[in-house]
This record gives sequence, structure tokens and C-alpha cells, in this order.
Amino acid sequence: MTEPQATLPSATRPVRAELANLLRSLKPGQRIRIVQKMRVGSSAAWEAPVEGVFRHINYLVTGIAAHRVPEDDIVVATVHFTKDNGELSSVTLDEHTKIEAR
Repeated sequence: MTEPQATLPSATRPVRAELANLLRSLKPGQRIRIVQKMRVGSSAAWEAPVEGVFRHINYLVTGIAAHRVPEDDIVVATVHFTKDNGELSSVTLDEHTKIEAR
């Protein structure tokens, strides 16, 4: 059984509905914990958590760097946050991304 999907405004890649709802509810300055699955090679994978303060959501446009049809572009949601050491950071969302408000 697959999880319900939702599309964030301006994104072409759907994310889990519960993650989309959480992202819509986040306010700048709110603490978050992000966990992404990191894959190395063909079989090794582990989760990489990071915590910080939510800044905003933006969208990253990827695709071929040539003039082609707009349907070739992929737009992914990007979460921008500040790590506890003051570093400004961001992650793009994929099907394995987990985010929780703290």
C-alpha cells in the first residue's frame, strides 16, 4: 500500500501528504529535525540526521541546461535552515526525507 502523495505549490515532484502538511505549517525560527537516507555504492545505506532552525521553503529547478520544453524541468522543494553551529544549510526533499518539528 502506498502512502498518500501531495504536491507542494511550484513543485513537480510529489511528497508524502503528511510531510507536505508539516512543511506548510512550519514557521521561521521553529526547530526542526531532518533525516535523509544516504546511499553509498549499490547496497550500503544509512540515515543522516541534522537539526536546526527552519528558515523557509524554496524550489530548485533542475533539468537539462538547454532550451527545451518546460516539461523536461523537474522542480523539487528545498528546505532552508540554520544548523546549531550557525551554518546556513538546505536539503532537497526526496521520497526518503523525514522532517519533524521540535
